[in-house]
Amino acid sequence: MIILDASFIIAHLNLADSHHSRAEELLLAAGVASLGASALTLADVLVEPTQRGQAELTSAILRKLKVVAVPLDGSGVESLARLRGGTRLKLPDCCVIHAAEQTRSDTIATFDERLANVAQERGLNVLH
Repeated sequence: MIILDASFIIAHLNLADSHHSRAEELLLAAGVASLGASALTLADVLVEPTQRGQAELTSAILRKLKVVAVPLDGSGVESLARLRGGTRLKLPDCCVIHAAEQTRSDTIATFDERLANVAQERGLNVLH
C-alpha cells in the first residue's frame, strides 16, 4: 500500500496545482498498488471542497481511486506523540508516517520535502 499525504492528493485533484502532472505520473507508475491515507489526511483534503459545496464529488473521486482510509484510534496516540516530539513534524504529517507504519507500508507519496526527509530517515520509500 502507498500512503498518500494531503499535498499529493490535492495536487492530483487540482489541475492547476504545480505538482498535478507529477502526481498523475506517479499514480500511473504505481499501477495496481493499493492506496491509503490517514483519516486525518482525508479530512484535511476535504476542507476546501466542503467549503465550495463539492465534498461529495471529491469523495467520489477518492472512492474511484480506491483510497482506503487508515483509521486513527486510541492505540496510536502514544506513537503519534513520540513521532511528533522526535521529529518536530506537524501532527498531520506525523499521521502520514503513522499510517504507513500502522499498515506496514514501505512507501509514502508526498510533495512536502520535510515529511519526505523524515520518512526516508525512518526507512520509508518516498514518491515525490
